[in-house]
Amino acid sequence: MQDWMIVLIIIGVILLLPVGWFISTMNTLKRKEVKVEEAESGIDVALTKRFDALSKLVQTVKGYAKHEAETFEKVVKWRAGLPKELSLEQKQEFMGRMNEVQSGINVAVEAYPDLKAEKVFVNLQNSINNVEEHLQAARRVYNSNVSTLNQRIVTFPTSIVAGMIGMTRKKFFEADEAKKSDVEISF
Repeated sequence: MQDWMIVLIIIGVILLLPVGWFISTMNTLKRKEVKVEEAESGIDVALTKRFDALSKLVQTVKGYAKHEAETFEKVVKWRAGLPKELSLEQKQEFMGRMNEVQSGINVAVEAYPDLKAEKVFVNLQNSINNVEEHLQAARRVYNSNVSTLNQRIVTFPTSIVAGMIGMTRKKFFEADEAKKSDVEISF
């Protein structure tokens, strides 16, 4: 082979290495972004499941507690289910509203001790506990995926590629302010 061909091959390899690295890094970032979107979808599924379980519980409690109208009216307003295409902040706000409904249900249940022994009610309570655990797991998966993506985005030299393709850090799913405060226990 001629010397100039060897030089051209070496120059070609030197030019292709950064391009290959850029494409590989970009694809890795895009895959991690898809994992974040998938995890956010998991939160949506858990929120919908929670909404359905709470709606059924409300119907059960409603038979026992006719006068708890305000709490139940909130649920009726949300009968259409989890609104589509919510931002992360709107999902957190929706969860806060559902927490209010669940608190109202708990107050109604305390007023009707016979309801606590009702098999349907007990099954629904167990179902809600299961849904709450699923929702917690979905939040953890989401935050884990966001952490992995954000670490890649801010780490050099991947941050260069992230900046070039316009990728920015994602927000973590955070707890409601009310749940961050200390719980008061009294006997």
